Amino acid sequence: MFAKDIMTTNVITVGPDEPVADIARLLIERGISAVPVVDVDGTLHGIVSEGDLVHRVRGDLELPRSWWLSLLGDPKDTPQEYLKSHGKSAADVMTADVISVTEFTAVSEIAETLETKRIKRVPVVEDGKLKGIVSRANIIQALVAVKETGLPETDASDQEIREAAIAEFDKHAWSGSSTINVVVKDGVVRLWGLVGSEDARKAVHLATENINGVKSVEDNLSVADRVPDHI
Repeated sequence: MFAKDIMTTNVITVGPDEPVADIARLLIERGISAVPVVDVDGTLHGIVSEGDLVHRVRGDLELPRSWWLSLLGDPKDTPQEYLKSHGKSAADVMTADVISVTEFTAVSEIAETLETKRIKRVPVVEDGKLKGIVSRANIIQALVAVKETGLPETDASDQEIREAAIAEFDKHAWSGSSTINVVVKDGVVRLWGLVGSEDARKAVHLATENINGVKSVEDNLSVADRVPDHI
């Protein structure tokens, strides 16, 4: 099983010139903790996370600096930190050195990367362009889906079903497609995420059942008044 089999493909992104205030508002409104920064052709430039913004709220870098730190050289007093604390756009505050994987990176390798690097998510990139995001939640959902030790390969028919489901969801605003994760194993489709209403949940379930090759649907969707996007 690879990144392409479990990644979230509909990723909320911002451009390099997106104002910091708008990014903070987006994180709150969408219920997400980070957002990739991409240009108009989809090239990934970095990620803005809560961690990149939190010290702006706390004002840590605005506290008076001790005279002895000035003599020794305060490690926080760097141009990068100044940009993060005073920057006005995504390009100013983003983390540019982003750890990424490819569509064919094994899920086991991604899990190890998340653990060793102590990060919550990793972008999936091909030729510099963002293709999706794999989060810890995606990996846990995949483990539940296979219901066995390890992560076996996903065959071509399962991948085709997953792609068809995602494509179908993308056609309908009511699906909240950017919040739905799809895992397919042996024709059994497992759905996770949030939708805006009970009718939307039923419609997503029905749309999945109607896809050619689907044997059954395991519906783990939740209904929420405000639908956050996963990253």
